[in-house]
Amino acid sequence: MPTHLHTYKSTVQWTGNTGSGTASYQSYERDYIVSTENKMDIPGSSDPAFRGNPGRHNPEDLLLASLASCHLLWYLHLCAQAGVTVLDYTDRATGTMQENADGSGCFVEVTLNPIVTVADQSMIEMANELHKKARKYCFIANSVNFPVRHNPRALAPGLPL
Repeated sequence: MPTHLHTYKSTVQWTGNTGSGTASYQSYERDYIVSTENKMDIPGSSDPAFRGNPGRHNPEDLLLASLASCHLLWYLHLCAQAGVTVLDYTDRATGTMQENADGSGCFVEVTLNPIVTVADQSMIEMANELHKKARKYCFIANSVNFPVRHNPRALAPGLPL
């Protein structure tokens, strides 16, 4: 039984009506705005493969970013608790989505590739180990039905890449 329930609200407003609505598949743009109270709007669209605007975030980008950022935040929390001083963190996450013949699809996997710089070489082993614990606690990773893999790498100043 959950200890705490948290509720989130978001508004998605389609902005792609070019005058004739969805009269045909080609007659409308896929652009939309994601709004959350007291936060910056996020301009969205579909992936360019699905007639979307390449200059806007698409749902697939946002899912990948949600997984990577949730992991980052848990990881930093756990490092702070464990006495591992993180100086820099970059994750070039990748995801694979399968599109089916009928047009449906789903993500089949995501791989997080965090490169973490810690303050001292003695922290590297623990820094790498804490990714496993972060995976256990990540709210978003615990909410998806596909594997979220991790390929972490920790570095310390003065060590070769």
